[in-house]
Amino acid sequence: MVVIGGGPAGLMAAEVIAQAGYRVDLYDTMPSVGRKFLLAGKGGLNLTHSEPAAPFLSRYGAREAQVQGWLEGFGPEALRAWVHGLGVDTFVGSSGRVFPAEMKAAPLLRRWLQRLRETGVSFHMRHRWRGWNARGELRFDTAAGERVVSADAVVLALGGASWPRLGSDAAWVPLLRERGVEVTPLRPSNCGFDVAGPDGSSLGWSAHFAGRHAGEPLKSVVLQHTSADGEVFRRRGEFVVTTTGIEGSLVYAVSARLRDDIDHQGEAQIELDLLPDWTAARVLAEVTRGRGSRSLSSHLQSRLNLKGVKVGLLREVLGAEAYADARRVAEAIKALPLRLVAPRPVEEAISSAGGVSFEALDATLMLRRLPGVFCAGEMLDWEAPTGGYLLTACFASGRVAGRGALSWLATGASAGTA
Repeated sequence: MVVIGGGPAGLMAAEVIAQAGYRVDLYDTMPSVGRKFLLAGKGGLNLTHSEPAAPFLSRYGAREAQVQGWLEGFGPEALRAWVHGLGVDTFVGSSGRVFPAEMKAAPLLRRWLQRLRETGVSFHMRHRWRGWNARGELRFDTAAGERVVSADAVVLALGGASWPRLGSDAAWVPLLRERGVEVTPLRPSNCGFDVAGPDGSSLGWSAHFAGRHAGEPLKSVVLQHTSADGEVFRRRGEFVVTTTGIEGSLVYAVSARLRDDIDHQGEAQIELDLLPDWTAARVLAEVTRGRGSRSLSSHLQSRLNLKGVKVGLLREVLGAEAYADARRVAEAIKALPLRLVAPRPVEEAISSAGGVSFEALDATLMLRRLPGVFCAGEMLDWEAPTGGYLLTACFASGRVAGRGALSWLATGASAGTA
């Protein structure tokens, strides 16, 4: 039995199959497994989320129904229990997100790999998958040349197109398409966006604003986006100003909607409430209050405690003429429009949308055109925001694919048909 891909989905598929008594050989193009998993946990590994099932499932958007089937077998509580079984405690943070007690991914991954090796999983690193040969054998490029491997069943868990330096480079897409597998184009998800330039035709912030504020966070703001069909997204949080636009958790939460708007109409517009705890009437009263010889920027800091990047953003978006109009400034503080004109490249995104179409798969995640070949994880056509939703579904899909492979093996079928 072969698993290709050493991320959470592939490792979980390998565990399911090995625990059933089968030998598993896991191949990965990188020198070690779990590289994206480790980087994701660098600032605190967000394993899953503690919110109720209905809102949790809603995070998967158009693929809610498909992901629900995965989570029925391995949802957030089951994931936490599995982590505890590795001897790693978890806790729920103030935002409802679930983390390992040590916050880091490395201790969990070390214990998991130890258990996998004890169960009989063999790891083969620096093996880049190149598809199949005419006999249906798997082809791998290695430092010693090409290697061919026969397998009774195969689980592909090759990731999407984000963070290619960690192994998820989407090199598998043409390999499956040439076999007739439908693959939806991969696009950025949980990504940043570029803004329209100050003159409306260029891209990005002015050199002055970018030079002064790139890298600074906008904290405690409300972001609102209204879709073409009138559906309103409104959430409080924070994000970061980049050299050319914006990124960060609050932006990631609405990134799929923004990306789709840009795809369909060339741009997306959001509104920011820079002082969500203040009413519009109070803001107007303070902004229009007499300020004597003070500059407007000093006045905003004195009366509203509005300063730094927030004031800089007001000046950038409004321009000199509008910024001199106190009423327009007051309106903008409560509803500052930003035009977003491009998502950042998929290589920079936290995750990717698109991938193997669900119509190309059966309920066990086996490819209909390639019997005995299963797919799992981010290479499937689904997406979710950050907050533990991505990892939870990756783990769960790996279990589904692993169990599907077991069912296939139980029939005595051979992957020679691949």
